[in-house]
Amino acid sequence: MRGAGGTEGGAGRFILGLIMFVGGGYLFLDNIRVHSGFHWGMALFDVGGMGVTSGMTLIPFVLGVGMIFYNARNPIGWLLSIGAVVAMGFGVLANAHFELRRMSLFSLLTILVLGVGGAGLLLSGLRSRPALSGPGRRGELGDDR
Repeated sequence: MRGAGGTEGGAGRFILGLIMFVGGGYLFLDNIRVHSGFHWGMALFDVGGMGVTSGMTLIPFVLGVGMIFYNARNPIGWLLSIGAVVAMGFGVLANAHFELRRMSLFSLLTILVLGVGGAGLLLSGLRSRPALSGPGRRGELGDDR
């Protein structure tokens, strides 16, 4: 019978490792606070030494939307609109600040054991296990069956 990933590994180890890994990842991400420095007058990024503000990215977006409503097959309108949305998304992500919340050492160790231990169990469940060789079993040296 095949196990996880089509190998002879243990499906139980894989499932337990997956549950632990997901649980540790959830607890880790749940303890991260995100602050954004995204403001309408603040420069999102620089292009050619000039700061591009988030309000400036609305200009090509509005022009592109107007072009799309006038003619939906206009590739320039789609390019302007999609490019402006990508630039706004990039600006928001570039100005996000991440920090880990205050937590006890026990909480941090629990997160690390669940995440790293789960990854280890998950990967060991995917690894092939050598078959026990005995009389009449495949895997013996010289066995040509």
